[in-house]
Amino acid sequence: MSITREFLRHPVLTGAVAASSPKLAEAMTAGLGLESARLVVELGPGTGVFTGAVVRRLPPGARLIAVEINPRLARELRSRHGDVEVVEGSAENLLSYVDEAADVVVSGLPWTVMPGERQLRILDQVTEILAPHGRFTTFAYAHAAWTTPARRFGAALRDRFAVTGRTPLVWPNLPPAFVHRAALPQKAGRRRGQPAAAAS
Repeated sequence: MSITREFLRHPVLTGAVAASSPKLAEAMTAGLGLESARLVVELGPGTGVFTGAVVRRLPPGARLIAVEINPRLARELRSRHGDVEVVEGSAENLLSYVDEAADVVVSGLPWTVMPGERQLRILDQVTEILAPHGRFTTFAYAHAAWTTPARRFGAALRDRFAVTGRTPLVWPNLPPAFVHRAALPQKAGRRRGQPAAAAS
């Protein structure tokens, strides 16, 4: 399925004009400890470029919950990744989809086109579902890095995580992008400290 077609059909639901590149997927998923994760949550998986990169790194028995608001993309994701738990819904309702502490949250959400209140609502729920050692990763397009929404988002990350940073620019992507990394959520949530259920 074409992400460009979905953008034209549902520009509010689909933040990207083109699918993310394999190079960006590598930058998004490297160094997160996915190889030892038990529960990972993905927000806004779209066509599943990051989903595939996550799945390739996960150990046997690990769970991946993917939250996708676009019904067509959610159906396509289910058909491609039968072992992924695809939830059709908004990341603003994240707490109702995840009842265990997650090791990693991977996000493809279009943060810079969101109202500030929505950014904060979602980020607060991300910190609540993450385990104390949890990590969060997302990306931003280079051309929007100095916009007010982008700077507001960066400040919100620094307020919520003890460690934040970003990767060098990933040029082989349309448009070029960089990856935000955040670790050690600072605000306690009702799921933090609860281990993910062991796989049967």
